[in-house]
Amino acid sequence: MATEADRVLIFDTTLRDGEQSPGCSMTQPEKLRVARALADLGVDVIEAGFPAASRGDWEAVHAVAQEVQGPVIAALARCTRADIEAAARALQPAPRRRLHVFLATSAIHRQYKLNMAQDEIVRAAVEAVKIAREFCDDVEFSPEDASRTELDFLARVVGAVIEAGATTVNIPDTVGYTVPDEFGELFRYLRQNVPGIDKVRLSVHCHDDLGMAVANSLTAVVAGARQIECTINGIGERAGNCSLEEVVMAMATRSQFFNLRTGIQTNRLYPVSRLLSNITGQPIPRNKAVIGENAFAHESGIHQHGMLKNAQTYEIMRPEDVGLSRSNLVLGKHSGRHAFRERVQELGFELDELELNRVFEEFKALADRKKELFDGDIEALVLRAEGSAHGPWSLGALEVSSQLGASATATVRLQHADGRTPTGKASGDGPVDAAYKAIEQATGLVVKVRKFEVHAVTVGEDAQGETVVYVDYNGRSYRGSSVSTDIIEASCKALLEVINRIEQSQQGGARLAAREATPAAAAKSAVKH
Repeated sequence: MATEADRVLIFDTTLRDGEQSPGCSMTQPEKLRVARALADLGVDVIEAGFPAASRGDWEAVHAVAQEVQGPVIAALARCTRADIEAAARALQPAPRRRLHVFLATSAIHRQYKLNMAQDEIVRAAVEAVKIAREFCDDVEFSPEDASRTELDFLARVVGAVIEAGATTVNIPDTVGYTVPDEFGELFRYLRQNVPGIDKVRLSVHCHDDLGMAVANSLTAVVAGARQIECTINGIGERAGNCSLEEVVMAMATRSQFFNLRTGIQTNRLYPVSRLLSNITGQPIPRNKAVIGENAFAHESGIHQHGMLKNAQTYEIMRPEDVGLSRSNLVLGKHSGRHAFRERVQELGFELDELELNRVFEEFKALADRKKELFDGDIEALVLRAEGSAHGPWSLGALEVSSQLGASATATVRLQHADGRTPTGKASGDGPVDAAYKAIEQATGLVVKVRKFEVHAVTVGEDAQGETVVYVDYNGRSYRGSSVSTDIIEASCKALLEVINRIEQSQQGGARLAAREATPAAAAKSAVKH
């Protein structure tokens, strides 16, 4: 019979540590989409952000705390009263909340980053935990760079914060330096040398600098940790964090070895992974463990022969267990709405009636253009419908001309929500360049394209292509993406998504400035942030 001692909590820090990785920043609506997906996945704790880092981070944490039900919502804070109070205010709407405070403890951090002695570190950590307990009964403490901290001093700090009221103590391998045997000994040392450690939950937080984040996390669990801090797709600082999907499926697949359980709905892993990939623009490597395209693919004749006899010869997990489907989509242009809805649900997506109708119409249009339709085509349509930046601008008509040795020309007609249908015409070094200049002419908004990417969503000559464009405008970076069998069309729609985001951002800033124009509003904002 399962007991609480057999339960390992999954603490997801995709929205905090994960978002700190270059190229993975998210808007508030995107964070809410990910947070809701994490709640559906069954994570126990969502670390929603670092409220003291910026106004935007505070507002995102507050929005998640207000709108996402189920998991504990956590926020990170340094060991200062200002940080802790900001985090507490951001978390206030959440029915279940946790304050997570941290302070570096290793010799190199004490000397070069903090310029603090050991006694000062202990005092600051204890004081921070006591302040956090004023606002919240659920307090987690992390000694940053614990894996490079002297064992006797680490034990002293951990003992002091437990006595001060910490309910969870997290042991981070902040720079991915440790190895499994060493890390296991660290946990065993703490359990043997820290009074009262059996009264708190031990947690582990590993980075992947040497490729051992998952292995180190699992070793810590064997040594007594009962919370794993991880991220979807393993995103995070530098080489990333412990991958949620990998560590969860390792425990599920080797359940007889670990004899432990999590609350994760594993058949939601792939849809959540794809959602995050779409939002951040970070493609999932084909050979990514558990959810990569090749994770359940077999090309070797010997392997294929074994699979035909018994799938377990070469697969230790079923693709269905993680939400993957190996079968190609058999729907086509004659398929009905009911069959389409069932297939979307099988792929792990939930759409309301309005979204389903919109995606179904796009599916029918795509089916008229493509010979074969794959699961990837449907995923791309659904993710685009869920994540597109709806705004005033849309593409009405597009005409492009290009020939070898001459400039390309493009004419676009746009549609604006206010009824305008401006036209732009321009020439450029290629068809995409010409089309982008025509769009800038029609909208009156000139941007700087920093990066442009094209990816095949599926296979074949008529495969859909996904274009991703990264743009700088007024000191801020924006990202847009779109999918189509016509790469030029997808490129234009990706840029229009960026322009819509820029206009939404400008409108939001104008509304915020109007609210803060009154002295009372300005004073309230200053108190909050």
